[in-house]
Amino acid sequence: MERVIDIYNHFMPPRYFQRFGEVVRDKGMAKRMGGIAMLHDLEARMRMMDRWPGYQQVLAPAPPPPESFGSAAASIELTRIGNDGLAEICARHPDRFPAFVAAVPMNDVPAALAEIERAITQLDARGIQLFTHVNSRPLDDPEFLPVFEAMATRYRLPILLHPVRTPATSDYAAEPKSRFEIWQVLGWPHDTSVALARLVFSGMLDRFPELTVVSHHLGGTVPYLEGRLGPLWDQLGSRTADEDYSALLASMKRRPVDYFRMFHGDTVVGGSEAALRCGLSFFGVGHVLFGSDCPFDPEGGPMFIRENLRAVDALELPAADRRKLLSGNAASMLRLAS
Repeated sequence: MERVIDIYNHFMPPRYFQRFGEVVRDKGMAKRMGGIAMLHDLEARMRMMDRWPGYQQVLAPAPPPPESFGSAAASIELTRIGNDGLAEICARHPDRFPAFVAAVPMNDVPAALAEIERAITQLDARGIQLFTHVNSRPLDDPEFLPVFEAMATRYRLPILLHPVRTPATSDYAAEPKSRFEIWQVLGWPHDTSVALARLVFSGMLDRFPELTVVSHHLGGTVPYLEGRLGPLWDQLGSRTADEDYSALLASMKRRPVDYFRMFHGDTVVGGSEAALRCGLSFFGVGHVLFGSDCPFDPEGGPMFIRENLRAVDALELPAADRRKLLSGNAASMLRLAS
């Protein structure tokens, strides 16, 4: 029986799901979430998991971000309810769910730090989930620095980075919204890439070299754009007249593109062999972890698990690399029992 640790999938515990439906402002989203049984029905989730002996899930909170609920008080309340629920599931079913990563209310940084401490030290969370921006504020905003410092230096556990964009982010300045769901299909990988770039150019990785960030969807567009990230950012500042980036470029300890290789990615590429091969080539097998994005697929759960496993099989990796990708990297990063 081959062990598979799914590093990135989503679940809404019952109390969280109920409260979410009461406070979320987008009632259409609440309706959509309610229609995905395996997002909030634990028994249905486990029956589906039975199809793959040895398959385990590290549970992550489901979008939207906690800070999107409005007030800091609402965000804190929902975050605590969700984290308590995920911890309870892991405690009841450790063979299925060996760990979870915690939600964090980033619209109140002191509360975020308190919840991180509670989730990790009391609930045994093995990381946190952040989104690619906080109510349109970039992650490299100095106010958020203590969160990254805590994860890198105190807890030494990963940050799982999830994209966030809505139809309100238009694709053209002349239009009021994004159409044809471009905001999600193309916009989310772009948001991930932008967030990684801001972390790179903020100096975060030089300041906290132990920082571990797992970027959803295998780094967004970063691996595919390696040929642009390298030579074009080697010329940082050559296209900018209103800011002088020469000192920033000179201060960087490595090429800009090589900072991006310090991040990790998951296999959430919808089963695309070409995308998986590209991501492995860019990050290296030691920085890629199996993930599915369950249950957000057209079948409501099993499709992305099945297809991402199929893509891994198709690559015919050496046995040691396959073990790293499917379970070893996650077990090491999250300090899980073998």
